[in-house]
Amino acid sequence: MPARGPALRADGRIQMNDFANDPGPEIETLVRRVEARMIEIRRDIHAHPETGFDTVRTAAKVADELRAIGLEPRTGVGRTGVMAEIECGAPGPCLILRADMDALPIQEMTGLPFASTVPGKMHACGHDLHTSALLGAAHALKALAPQLRGTVRLIFQPAEETLESGAAAMIADGAAEGADMSIAFHNRPELEAGKLMLNRGAGTASSDEFKVTIRGKSGHAARPHAANDPIIGAAHVITQLQTIISREMDPALSAVLTIGHIVGGETQNIIPDDCMFEGTARCRSAESRDRVEESFRRICTNAAAAMNLEAEVEYVRGVPALINDDAMVDRAAIALEAQFGISPIVTEAKNFGAEDFSLFSERMPSIQILVGARTPGRHDRVHNSDYQPNESCIADSAIALTRMARELLS
Repeated sequence: MPARGPALRADGRIQMNDFANDPGPEIETLVRRVEARMIEIRRDIHAHPETGFDTVRTAAKVADELRAIGLEPRTGVGRTGVMAEIECGAPGPCLILRADMDALPIQEMTGLPFASTVPGKMHACGHDLHTSALLGAAHALKALAPQLRGTVRLIFQPAEETLESGAAAMIADGAAEGADMSIAFHNRPELEAGKLMLNRGAGTASSDEFKVTIRGKSGHAARPHAANDPIIGAAHVITQLQTIISREMDPALSAVLTIGHIVGGETQNIIPDDCMFEGTARCRSAESRDRVEESFRRICTNAAAAMNLEAEVEYVRGVPALINDDAMVDRAAIALEAQFGISPIVTEAKNFGAEDFSLFSERMPSIQILVGARTPGRHDRVHNSDYQPNESCIADSAIALTRMARELLS
């Protein structure tokens, strides 16, 4: 009998397991079989956090687990990243599944039995969950590979939380070559465990950094007319820069511009030669990103010149906005509802955080799946020293990744 499409209930939702030869039960069984192992790995990684590109122990553990599955991992990709490929039963496209491995420079305060043993470092963003979940998906997809076509490329990435991007380093070492599409995922403690979320359009914002030095002429505080005051100039420039958001940007293409550091002068009775300030600009579209940089440079230069000062502008573009592919969002929504029996939340994000998976999303159709990780009775947020996510999100993530890979490679 040929495969049929899913039937809809009276409320318009898909009836769970209503695909012919539905893969849901098999995927569930494959992941649940290794769930205890995934939790064990997560707790070991959590107790031994590594930051930035220093994910040496974590990468070695990942590589060992991949070898145990029967894969041949490539290590040292992007310095300390790990890659492995699962070849399916027939030719087809290449799908990237990516997890980040690095922790944060935070002193853990959870008091958990498997709390960090490394002073000043903690998995406060849940990348330990991500690493173990992708290993769980690897187990399931290795078993399912004969039924699929193409290639699953597993990417375990260092340095997502640092200014120097681990995604950029891995891409420079060939991680994106020949790939046709990619999926990332992230635990979401604001979302109830067992629920999933997909974003349309921009899931995160671009993140660019700037440093501006206003140069003037030093002099005595009692004789300001004999000097050119860069502190007054910097204050004037900073005030004018805020008009980029309030007066130059289309409100529908909003942005965030923040000055986070300013320094000028050494003592109270000397006007200094220069004053420096620095910060970040975050945008959710390429159009707004270009507009903010153009306006930023113009205002710094012209506002300083109007006060007989010079502005030296350093503006460094970081990662772009993470753009979710609309067609992949549609396919994910259908497949995930069929797998879990509940509709994922599909929405437009308002997030101005940054995520370097965007370097993959600008090269190929991509999505990021958000997985509920709320622990009952708690109100956790990531990047907090007492972060205690629900470990059930590990298996949920592995199941979601496996189902999406099967959907895209069937």
